[in-house]
Amino acid sequence: MRKTLLLVLIVSSLFSLSSSGQSMGSSYQTALGIKFWPGAISIKHFINDNKAIEGLANFWDRGFRFTGLYEIHGDINDVEGLKWYVGPGAHIGWYNGTHYHGYDYGDGALSLGADGVLGLDYKFNGAPINISLDINPYLELVNHAYIDVWGGLGVRYTF
Repeated sequence: MRKTLLLVLIVSSLFSLSSSGQSMGSSYQTALGIKFWPGAISIKHFINDNKAIEGLANFWDRGFRFTGLYEIHGDINDVEGLKWYVGPGAHIGWYNGTHYHGYDYGDGALSLGADGVLGLDYKFNGAPINISLDINPYLELVNHAYIDVWGGLGVRYTF
């Protein structure tokens, strides 16, 4: 309950601070929101016109993980506000004592690996909303090595 209240306060503060400078066009510099499946808090920031960094904080039933992605974006012709993106990344996290991918992870077991991303990003013209849809393959390197994939739908507020 406290975590939810804290998140609501942070997001509402960002809304109020950025209301005068938010991006209402078909592009944006920074966006904060949620990525569905498996569920993560997402913040994305463009470091130039076609390169962005994205941070994901993922809390799930088997533990939590922080992921950083470096994304290269390209325009899709004839659709204003729509871009494709691709890039590498890495993650670190901890398991909470669970059985996953045929292996028993002890409480506090380290999760460390390499990530990738491939997706679509759309910024609504005239509204401070961005959505994305992507796939994130990753390679888990510690304890029990395996390859898996996640990704999903992201909804973010732009400023």
